[in-house]
Amino acid sequence: MNKFTRYQEVLDYLYAQLPMYQRVGGAAFRKDLRNTIELCKFLNFPQHRFKSIHVAGTNGKGSSSHMLASVLQSAGYRTGLYTSPHLKDFTERIGISGKPVTKEFVLDFVNRIHPMIDRLKPSFFEITVAMAFDFFARQHVDIAVVEVGMGGRLDSTNVILPEVSLITNISDDHKQWLGDTLEKIAGEKAGIIKPHIPVVISEQQEDIKHVFGHKAQSSGSRIYYAYEEYEANVTDDLVQVSKNGRMEFIFKPDLTGSYQLYNLPGVLKTLEVVAERGFRIENQHLKHGLENVVAQTGLKGRWQILRKKPMVICDVGHNLEGVRNILMQIQKTAYSQLHMVWGMVEDKESHKILSLLPKDANYYFCQAGIPRAKKAQQLREESAKYGLFGIVIEDVNTALAQAIDSASDQDLVFVGGSNFVVAEVNDL
Repeated sequence: MNKFTRYQEVLDYLYAQLPMYQRVGGAAFRKDLRNTIELCKFLNFPQHRFKSIHVAGTNGKGSSSHMLASVLQSAGYRTGLYTSPHLKDFTERIGISGKPVTKEFVLDFVNRIHPMIDRLKPSFFEITVAMAFDFFARQHVDIAVVEVGMGGRLDSTNVILPEVSLITNISDDHKQWLGDTLEKIAGEKAGIIKPHIPVVISEQQEDIKHVFGHKAQSSGSRIYYAYEEYEANVTDDLVQVSKNGRMEFIFKPDLTGSYQLYNLPGVLKTLEVVAERGFRIENQHLKHGLENVVAQTGLKGRWQILRKKPMVICDVGHNLEGVRNILMQIQKTAYSQLHMVWGMVEDKESHKILSLLPKDANYYFCQAGIPRAKKAQQLREESAKYGLFGIVIEDVNTALAQAIDSASDQDLVFVGGSNFVVAEVNDL
């Protein structure tokens, strides 16, 4: 076929032709690495031409990846970052030292690999992973931080041989693909542990600790439980980091949300391991990088303040543990009345999440413009069973505008329930 000549043409083609999990759910999930391996072979094995850090987990893997990248940037390294999904533009998924992949590269890449797309019929995610690896190899990054999409063992990113692997919090999510128990889910995440490559466990979860221990032992991999060494405490917006009881440094994060404290031990231990493998990372780099995560990487949607009066905050947390963290943060926030602009997707266990939400809030039920979105009217009906009441306004921005109009300057307006609800907010 003729080559694409415009970036938007390429995006339209990728979205239309390739199954994308974020839009259609399980139909896009591939249960093996064959397509990714074939794509990488066609591209001359780019995944082996740069050093990397591999990050898996249920909650915290995206924030942890951005923190790692920011510190490595502050230390002067040309740092690749691959994450998913994007919120506003496709190019957010792939970047180097805070600059997103160029639209010209996306266009060129799809034109180069088009014969393989026709032959393999890969998923959208498989293509984006191959694109990221090709970009990092061609741009000669010093190191890349690579976030797992879903699971780990069969995730397309699991063809790299990293310097170190990091596994963050594990909770119930994607159970229909990863397993119906926390232990099975942890087993899938543990699939990123490679023979003789160290692994860091970020958060204390004693009931699944043995899963990682057994996998590391069978792989001959050194395992570090970061929470046993590092501790982070917050006072007056300042975070104090201690290692083995000794204070190391204090910083003021631009990535807010007290739940980020759970991610810090894993980030710090991972960087310590990376330093042992030849990278120069000092406390001044840690401090600067952690104070400028949003500024240096462009991270969006993590307890992000959109305006002050009324206070409007959005967060992409959408599974059980993520919502618990959001509610904990809301409880720590001063406000007169809470307004919740809320939408979800069909394949989440909505009843468990709805049972957690505050009954004294005013709800504005909406739906994102994707096939997986739960209908706003259906969401309102389900919510009523849990004492949650409000109005249906399908369009996210119309719902947000109504919430802001109904709120006083002392109120709090929260937008969330789904990545895709947050992604549609105009002011993000």
